[in-house]
Amino acid sequence: MIIVNFSHPINEKQRQQIEALTSQTIDVVYDIPCQLEQDKDFAPQVASIVEKVPLTPDMWQSSPILVNLPGLNYAAALLLAELHGRTGYFPACLRIRPVEGSVPVQFEVAEILNLEAIRQEARKKRFMVDG
Repeated sequence: MIIVNFSHPINEKQRQQIEALTSQTIDVVYDIPCQLEQDKDFAPQVASIVEKVPLTPDMWQSSPILVNLPGLNYAAALLLAELHGRTGYFPACLRIRPVEGSVPVQFEVAEILNLEAIRQEARKKRFMVDG
């Protein structure tokens, strides 16, 4: 599995949690900084950031990819649109949360968000008719 990380570094414990949740081995983690200039349009900046991921078009479409989204909501939204265009589906994403009561604050993997499955389930509601 390939992790494309647009956020904070993923530590060894988090890697183990990801492998346990997905039942897959992590082959590589690509850490891609996602810093946007506020005075410029975000869409071209995000497209440029995704270009830094060393995957070919075939790899985008055929490799098991897990994404750690950036914290900035606008960047995350644009990133998902860009990745959907490259992969043909919404990628699965990590949800990281603080470990309750940890001092200093530590973070753990809370869940894997299967966005494509969520999309498919939501599509069923498009054609629902009341009564």
